[in-house]
Parts: sequence; structure tokens; C-alpha cells
Amino acid sequence: MRLSNYHTHTCFCDGKDSPEELILEAIRLGCPEIGFSGHSHTPHEDYCMTVEGTGEYLRTLRSLRERYADRIRVLIGIEQDYYGDLPTDGYDYIIGSVHSMYKDGVYLCVDYTTEVFQRDVAEHYAGDYYAYAEDYYALVAQVREKTGCQIIGHFDLVTKFNEGDRLFDTGHPRYRKAALAALDRLCAEPVIFEINTGAISRGYRTQPYPQDFILEELRRRKMPLLLSSDCHDRRNLLFGLEALKTQIPEAKEKLFGE
Repeated sequence: MRLSNYHTHTCFCDGKDSPEELILEAIRLGCPEIGFSGHSHTPHEDYCMTVEGTGEYLRTLRSLRERYADRIRVLIGIEQDYYGDLPTDGYDYIIGSVHSMYKDGVYLCVDYTTEVFQRDVAEHYAGDYYAYAEDYYALVAQVREKTGCQIIGHFDLVTKFNEGDRLFDTGHPRYRKAALAALDRLCAEPVIFEINTGAISRGYRTQPYPQDFILEELRRRKMPLLLSSDCHDRRNLLFGLEALKTQIPEAKEKLFGE
């Protein structure tokens, strides 16, 4: 089994490694290809690529793609946030994600820290986690329309800090209604849903995104699935993907096939 990864972040945004270091690691691991997906420029977020950095990201990857063409296929993608403000023309693929919401005149980062997450729910939602989740999924439902993405990134990112349902119950009718409404809308679109191990490698979760009831619904609907490590460190380039391929054999390990 020759796995690849397409959700890969570099030092141009919040990743630890240069694109070349990641390419060399992918070659070492025997990957037939690697896809890069830098965080799109998003004005209110400091972990994203700058406008200038986005240009350098593209120039660097185009050069590296030529340099290593005889050893690996390099795809140049973007993780386009719902609030990303640069065009996505010319990328090989787009991952569409929601990392923040706009409420009461401020942006609320969904996945920054547990403390910030809890503070935002308390201050802007009067402690109502289900209202927060409803607003999150309302944006997720629109992410294909907003970004033009082919891949839906970490569909239930709102659960990042909720391991063991410690903050809210993901079996609650309001939560499930909101998640499934977003799923209904996206499943009518030509999109792929990623099975994302990033929160496991970083110690936040013990299961990949999305959680089981969502994955079961995606499988029931026969939606395309893609294995993804959401890599921010080359040591985790293929984190957990081999085991997932055994558990979810229908999931794609290559984005565009042979």
C-alpha cells in the first residue's frame, strides 16, 4: 500500500517544515505523490499565509515540482478558509474549511485553544455550546459554495476540544440536527470528505474527524472519502493513515487515481 497525503502545511503558514523537507520525507516513505495545502490568507488569522508569502509558496512549490518530478508527483493545493480573501485560480485542488466564525462584531477561532473556545462560548453564546455548534455548521454547509472546494476539511472541527463529550453532548438532538443539515447540503455537491487524523497526532482526540455517526452517514450515502493527516510536522506526514486504510478500505489514498 503506497499512501499519499494532501492536507500538508509548511513553514509558509503554521507548519514546522519547509516544502522541500516534506517532499524528501514523502520520498523516504515511498509516497507516489504529496499535496500541499497552505492556509489561505485570512486577514484576522495570524497562522495563515501572508499575501506575499502566498506568492512565494506558489513559486517555491512550482520549482520543487520540477526538481523532483522524476521521484514524486507534487500537487499544489490550498486550504481555503471560509473567510479567505485571495483567489484560488491555478491550484491543483482546494480544501474548504471553517476555522472561525463572526459573532458580535468579532471573529471567534474554533480551534485555537480549549480556553479560548470555552471563553467564546461563555461570552458570545451565554454558555450554549449547541448554539455555537449551530452557527459553525451553518457556515460549513456553505463552504463548497463559498470556496469552490473539492475536499471538505475536518467537517466537525468544532469537536476538537470535546474529547469524551466533556464540554457538550454530540448525541444531543440540536447538535446532530445541525451537523446533519450541513451534511445534507454538502452531500448534494461533488465533494470529497476527508478522514483527518490531525487532532490525534497533536493529542486532542483519540478518533479522526469526523466522528462515527457522521462517518457512518457518509458511508451510507456512498460519499467519496479521502485519507488525510493534516500534517504540520513531517514526522506525522502519514500519521495513522495505514490503520485507517484497513478500517475504511473504500477511502481514497490517492486524490486523482493512477
